[in-house]
Amino acid sequence: MRPLSAADLDTALEVCARDRVANAFVAARIVEGSLRTSPGALLGHWADGELRGLAWVSANVVPVELDEDGVSAVAARISRMRRQCASIFGPSEQVRGLWDRLGPTWGPVRAIRTHQPLLTTRTLPSGLGLTLDPDVRPARLDEVDLVLPAAAAMFTEEIGYPPYFGSDRSYRASIGSLIRAGHTFVKVEDGEVVFKADVGSLALGCAQVQGVWLHPRLRGQGLSVPAMASVVEQCLSGLADEVSLYVNDFNVAARATYARCGFHEVGAFTTVLL
Repeated sequence: MRPLSAADLDTALEVCARDRVANAFVAARIVEGSLRTSPGALLGHWADGELRGLAWVSANVVPVELDEDGVSAVAARISRMRRQCASIFGPSEQVRGLWDRLGPTWGPVRAIRTHQPLLTTRTLPSGLGLTLDPDVRPARLDEVDLVLPAAAAMFTEEIGYPPYFGSDRSYRASIGSLIRAGHTFVKVEDGEVVFKADVGSLALGCAQVQGVWLHPRLRGQGLSVPAMASVVEQCLSGLADEVSLYVNDFNVAARATYARCGFHEVGAFTTVLL
């Protein structure tokens, strides 16, 4: 087990490409230059001279293609890093393996989302006969102040605590980065963002959507399907040839929306919120 460097980029992406949907988060970090800008954040598990698996280790711990030996090696390597990590997430079997080893010393936790269906689609919603919301569009860079309250509300609703305390500088910067890349989609009404969704990870032809949020006052009115369908349509028409996301299994309304938009289940994630 050793940290990877820029020299390992192609090999690391080959590992991610074994399942580009499940490994989109780490693949995107690699494509964005993390091997250069975040040295030590990506660990590689080697056996017989071959790179077998990876683990992103930063604010989040994310396993990639780890077998039992790889899971054990990563757990041993990061066993003293509890205070640096906010979550462990990724393919369920690998996350469960990590948590079986880390849990006795890393607990207690805020929550464990045991089963989060991993969904994907390559079908244009317009081809399914769905109506697209024409007002959903990429956010403009001058709209950071509009997007921030919606993003913060979504984060707090999902995770259970605000995304920042005190200064919002770093959070604003992360929002600005997504908008600058054309990866935040919004619907704005009367100067307020009422719907948003982000492409949080884009790599290997797969766009992974996160942060989907509809204003509470508009829920239950049939607006989520046209809005989400518009996001998928725009992603498949320019950013990627596949769109994926993962969702809490207990979020019945969201799962119904994604099914209407053409998504189908291809795997399962587990998230441990620390």
